[in-house]
Amino acid sequence: MELLSGLLSSLGLSGAAGLNAFVPLLLVGLLSRFGVLGLNEPFDLLGNTWVLVGVGVLGLLDFVGDKIPGVDHALHLLGGVVNTAAGAVLFAAQSGVADVPPALSMALGLIVAGGVHATRTAIRPVATATTGGLGNPVVSGVEDGTSLLLSVLAVFVPVLGALALAALGVLGVRFWLGVRGRRVL
Repeated sequence: MELLSGLLSSLGLSGAAGLNAFVPLLLVGLLSRFGVLGLNEPFDLLGNTWVLVGVGVLGLLDFVGDKIPGVDHALHLLGGVVNTAAGAVLFAAQSGVADVPPALSMALGLIVAGGVHATRTAIRPVATATTGGLGNPVVSGVEDGTSLLLSVLAVFVPVLGALALAALGVLGVRFWLGVRGRRVL
């Protein structure tokens, strides 16, 4: 049961990293720091004070930059690496998935976070085009809030975190198909 719970938690955290790499990293690091969450070595370094400060500062810069049209697109390009790497680390860091080979854990985290990030990156230009960039702060805020909610669910109620990730995937696909359908007509 611990393996299933760990896998579901890892999936949720990786998905959250696809939306915002720094929210789940900071949450997991803080929970590790205060002894609420156990992490596999060497990922237990996420609870180190200097790592937490670095993630917090980068997260704050990302939070502000993602609200600015143009800057947000540059951050999404960089996020292709950062978000997917964070997803891989978060998947492998979970102590509940210790029986899963580390390379497989990282690959799964990379795929989940990369898929969520790619969907986010494909959808965001629609918001920019339809609102002239004025909707970007709202969309970014929703992404950040969703990442936080998904992270909290993934840690404390992994089944709900995985279900929320699946629902997010369905919504993303439906939105994308709706946009593509309008282009064809």
